[in-house]
Amino acid sequence: MGRHKQPEIRERLLDACTDAALAGGLPDRLEPFAAATGTSTRMLLYHFGTKDALLRAVLRQARARQRRDWEALLRVRPDEDYRTTLARAWAGMTGPDGQRYLAVFNRLREDAEQQLWPGFRREATTDWLVPLEGGLRTIGRRELATLVLAVIRGLFLDLDATGDTERADQAWAAFVASLGDPQVTSGRPPTSGR
Repeated sequence: MGRHKQPEIRERLLDACTDAALAGGLPDRLEPFAAATGTSTRMLLYHFGTKDALLRAVLRQARARQRRDWEALLRVRPDEDYRTTLARAWAGMTGPDGQRYLAVFNRLREDAEQQLWPGFRREATTDWLVPLEGGLRTIGRRELATLVLAVIRGLFLDLDATGDTERADQAWAAFVASLGDPQVTSGRPPTSGR
């Protein structure tokens, strides 16, 4: 009689592999995961079947953690203007805790064939719209959720390419301040004052 897989061992391995990926990026080989879990690559394959299956499981768990953490950053606080919430969320998303998610998921954004996670780029875009719409509704600007998300994603790409945190932070602060000015974000050109 063969051994039965134990789900609690698989979950413990998955947690350790996810921690390792968030600390050092998604590896190309299984050895870094084996070292992080204190087991062998053979044992990882026993529990997950293939390297790609393990990578997919790690990515899904990392994504679940990111959604939990970033939704907490973006949630509406009854006693706080949502622009303040957005400013704090940006600091959390681009700080050390947020950067670890960006490092892991950048690999998926660059994968044109989306082999590890088909549809990731679409999902990674649309699942932030609901929390943003809810928050922006509190300042009467629900319709700007797509614009806010596009600016966040664009600044993430800028940060990844240049590392210029100061410039990106200044751009975000200016953008968030503009959310209070209906003329700036309405799509209408400003009046000349004549």
